[in-house]
Amino acid sequence: MARVPVIDPKTATGAAATLLGAVQAQLGVTPNFIRVLANSPKALEGFLGLYGAAAGFAVDKATQERIALAVAEGNGCQYCVSAHTAIGRHAGLSNEEMALNRRGSSLDAKAAGTVAFAKALNDHLGAVTSAEFDAARAAGLSDGEIVEVIAIVALNIFTNVLGKATRVEIDFPTVELMPAPLGVAA
Repeated sequence: MARVPVIDPKTATGAAATLLGAVQAQLGVTPNFIRVLANSPKALEGFLGLYGAAAGFAVDKATQERIALAVAEGNGCQYCVSAHTAIGRHAGLSNEEMALNRRGSSLDAKAAGTVAFAKALNDHLGAVTSAEFDAARAAGLSDGEIVEVIAIVALNIFTNVLGKATRVEIDFPTVELMPAPLGVAA
């Protein structure tokens, strides 16, 4: 059970009602994490602003989902792993690809470099090494794409923290987190 109320779009008022209605109109559903985020219409507005901007990024939607999976797995957010597995399928990602993404890799060479960079950003809270930064460039990322990857990672860290802190109920097909590698504390 969520630690904060899940706002019902049918009974929401004011800015929350407007924002929830826009999400419903765009997606056809209103995910629980959006309904929890609606407790602060300004926070929801900020999230939707960056999420909307990401639709115009040079980093394609499939790779944004790859990044979301790597970050969610790295942060142990089962809600987000479940959500982005469902969204990843709609973006054309295979189960094999998504399993690699969750580990920080990809079958596609440029996507592998992108996801590895995103994983490093998440793992080190942005303090990536010169080698990790150079590897992103070597994978073919432009400076603009590097900034977009940073924004995508930040957006996903936000949703991971929200999902874990509020214990939002998973409203997608549930996907289990991967076991921690041997020798790594969970």
